[in-house]
Amino acid sequence: MTSANRVTLKPGDTIGILGGGQLGRMLALAAARLGLKTQVFSPDPDSPAFDVVQNATCAEYADVEALELFASDVSVISYEFENIPSSTAMILSARRPVLPDPKVLETTQDRLAEKDFVTKLGIATARYADVSSAQGLKVAIEKIGLPAVLKTRRFGYDGKGQAVVREGDDPDKVWADLETRSAILEAFVPFEREVSVVAARSASGEVVCYDVTENEHRDHILKFSHAPARISDELAAQARTIAEKIAAALDYVGVFAVEMFVVPGKDGPSLMVNEIAPRVHNSGHWTLDGASVSQFEQHIRAIAGWPLAHPVRHGDVTMTNLIGDDILDYGKWLGVPGATVHIYGKGAPRPGRKMGHVTEVKRR
Repeated sequence: MTSANRVTLKPGDTIGILGGGQLGRMLALAAARLGLKTQVFSPDPDSPAFDVVQNATCAEYADVEALELFASDVSVISYEFENIPSSTAMILSARRPVLPDPKVLETTQDRLAEKDFVTKLGIATARYADVSSAQGLKVAIEKIGLPAVLKTRRFGYDGKGQAVVREGDDPDKVWADLETRSAILEAFVPFEREVSVVAARSASGEVVCYDVTENEHRDHILKFSHAPARISDELAAQARTIAEKIAAALDYVGVFAVEMFVVPGKDGPSLMVNEIAPRVHNSGHWTLDGASVSQFEQHIRAIAGWPLAHPVRHGDVTMTNLIGDDILDYGKWLGVPGATVHIYGKGAPRPGRKMGHVTEVKRR
């Protein structure tokens, strides 16, 4: 980011947030604590972020007039999820700084582009192949082998838009069931554990990483995050170096996460990048109560042009996602020593819907 385009906000200025989910809500709350205002833009009238801001725009991302009015009311714009239409980002970036830069989305919205980007940096990933037809899937299977994971190139998250392909499966049926025209086949990785690095990069190039987090999923959705991860100091340092390298190559400004597999080997475990998330991340929710500065405040600092914090972890932390009907039992957490309950203010619970989370801190 050039010095001419750098943003430096002051208390009282307004940040625009694209997306009104729980991440936007927590970003708005973090900004408010720093004396900064936020305006949320979301097409969903029931967006939980609307509940915590004074000003909100409820309009479609293709509504040019609404986008222009939104841009005129804010000093800088960020987003809470990466599937913002490129045309929306282009319209806004012509009027106000958008951070992280929309060019980042070109890489991270497309799984094939993301894998190519990581590979060119010399960072390990699962073997992969581009797939655009049932016949192409058969060719990819010959190249990659089975088992493997077929994923849509765009708009997949929490296990959506993907299917495991095993020996004996019919490639024609697997392709038809995925209902896409562009996908990527990834080799199945026999990992020991999944970890992530949540980090922030400032416009000046400084990178600050949180402790490496270990993640457990249920039905492809993150259920538990533990900080710190149960890996060696050497491997944790390698994970942070990977995050720093990715951030520099993207010229990134803001908070992001890199999901990785810890893979066993004869010379000891190694790391393999799974995905990059160009935003605050579910595996970083533990920082709200388990660190001196949360990932949400860190993101606000970065896009406001303020100095990054150097967070101190308060102890061993576990974050538990409250998914679907889990939220109905929120009361049982209220009396747990060291636990903090976060309820997102969404509507009725549905299977797979993230309704809140709990952080538990065991003080040192």
